[in-house]
Amino acid sequence: MPTFETLARFDRDFAKLTPEQRTRFRKVLTESFVPDLASDGPFRPGLRVKGVQAAPGVFEMTWAPDGRATFQYGDEVRAGETHIIWRRIGTHDIFDPPPGP
Repeated sequence: MPTFETLARFDRDFAKLTPEQRTRFRKVLTESFVPDLASDGPFRPGLRVKGVQAAPGVFEMTWAPDGRATFQYGDEVRAGETHIIWRRIGTHDIFDPPPGP
């Protein structure tokens, strides 16, 4: 079973999701993402997991028509188990650059 952690930004983003969005994300994790990680095979096409061009080592996963989450792989916490660091979650807007000065 993979291990995971969340960044503070992910936690803030997650808190802004609707209850339905949270439920859908959890369902996709348990029924698709985790089993695909455990199988050591590729992710199923429906998850559309791909690298984020502007951020090497960061990946995007589609969990709903306009639901995206970004993650990266971290150092193993338990020997032989994949460790995921969740970075952002929300709609496609999570890819917009933050407002600047």
